[in-house]
Amino acid sequence: MNEITPTKKTASADFDAVVVGAGFGGLYAVHKLRNEQGMRVQAYDNASDVGGTWFWNRYPGALSDTESFCYRYSFDKEGLEKARWRTRYLTQPEILEYMNDVADRYDLRRSYQFNTKVSAAHFDESTGLWQVTTDKGQTVTAKYLVTGLGLLSATNKPPFKGMDKFKGDVCHTGAWPEDIDLSGKKVAVLGTGSTGVQVIIALAPVAEHLTVLQRSAQYVVPIGNWEENEDKINEYKANYDAIWDQVKSSAVAFGFEESTIPATSVSEEERERVFEEIWNKGGGFRFMFETFSDIATNQESNDAAANFIKRKIAEIVKDPETAQKLMPTDIYAKRPLCGNHYYEVYNRDNVTLQDVKADPIAEFTENGIRLESGAEIELDAVIFATGFDAVDGNYARIDLRGRGGVAIKDKWKDGPLGYLGIMEADFPNFFMILGPNGPFTNLVPSIETQVEWISDTIEMMQKDGLKTIEPKPEAQEAWVDTCRSIADMTLFPKAQSWIFGANIPGKKNAVMFYMAGLGAYRNELQAVVDKNFSTLEFSQ
Repeated sequence: MNEITPTKKTASADFDAVVVGAGFGGLYAVHKLRNEQGMRVQAYDNASDVGGTWFWNRYPGALSDTESFCYRYSFDKEGLEKARWRTRYLTQPEILEYMNDVADRYDLRRSYQFNTKVSAAHFDESTGLWQVTTDKGQTVTAKYLVTGLGLLSATNKPPFKGMDKFKGDVCHTGAWPEDIDLSGKKVAVLGTGSTGVQVIIALAPVAEHLTVLQRSAQYVVPIGNWEENEDKINEYKANYDAIWDQVKSSAVAFGFEESTIPATSVSEEERERVFEEIWNKGGGFRFMFETFSDIATNQESNDAAANFIKRKIAEIVKDPETAQKLMPTDIYAKRPLCGNHYYEVYNRDNVTLQDVKADPIAEFTENGIRLESGAEIELDAVIFATGFDAVDGNYARIDLRGRGGVAIKDKWKDGPLGYLGIMEADFPNFFMILGPNGPFTNLVPSIETQVEWISDTIEMMQKDGLKTIEPKPEAQEAWVDTCRSIADMTLFPKAQSWIFGANIPGKKNAVMFYMAGLGAYRNELQAVVDKNFSTLEFSQ
């Protein structure tokens, strides 16, 4: 790595840029702006070290559902050459080890202040600078504010009556305590989304008894997490450039070719054959997008996929009553889930499935949870696998103000806006990584795409002597309309899902993603540049 010595480019500011977050987005932003462009960068994270989502999500069974060869930075060829992973999917410790290695090799920690939360960021129109305040009472100024707050990091922990009475352990998977041992204990898991599925599979063999508190039954396909040998890993390394070209031009960017064949165009027998083949191969996004091209857009095709999974549930789960509880009633149009032997868990004698939609949680007691029916579940620990206030949740938790003192939480009270998933009108020189209405994909290639566009745009501004940049309101409105129109072409809005904010009580259902895929999104970003940034406003 050839590092440029940082120089102060903004004379009146403490720093040229402030970066918030030490996950994949924040780390890459620090590298691009400081190491490659020589800017003075101050970065913050409320954790004690790098990792972002993967620092906090240390729960048993945590792993990525993106395959190991493409859950990493594409720019970091050196990292790939030395990489060695055990299985098809990276576990949380392996991901954290990789991110620590990147931070070491590119000397990124030098720009970070850890154990520090950004509590406020206000744009000062008189100076054209951001004033960024931390929970330590420090305030710094910078020309640019770049936020890598994470899509899935603002934990959602629903309040229940009597939670303070419970004498056992209570924890959220997104803020996992290091010293907890659940082996031989009576444990309840509340939530059956992606995290819930992983932690349920991991805890079933070690808990004395595991009670799964399920509100909504989920479609879960196998993950297929087999070992990958040296030959296979060397094959990925040999095809590095071609793999990343395919990933960045594809839709979901998960390293496989999405199907172009509609399920409605083939016979029922052929459908079954393809579903069975991908079921055995494993992978949630593969099952939704590698099988057929219209699972997420055509109701008949969606029903075919859903019914295939339901038949698998009936085959696997031995108790008919439990199998019935596990049958989803919603359409197959949430974030696709996967896990090894999820449904088999419910054949264990030490696992109980409790439908808390039919018999809701009334309150926590000293010794467990009481349901509305009066039944009491005796517990040593309760795990909230209840997900996150996704996409915009972390932004609403910061006192973030743009021109005229407008607060982001007020602008987004009817749902988040966001231009290109990167910028916001009335918030000059403010760049979000994975902000609202960005691509719905494997996140690391999307992060790289956005950070590279942000850093290129900042470099252009510095070269041309531009003071501020922000999207024109009409361009932002058109982008949100585009995202809504594309989402409405799919079945996703018809399902109750965190993708549209449905998991947060009182939160308005809103479009939060660009669903046309990463390849199309990259073309949209390039079009902005090709049209000389005509959708953006600048000041000298």
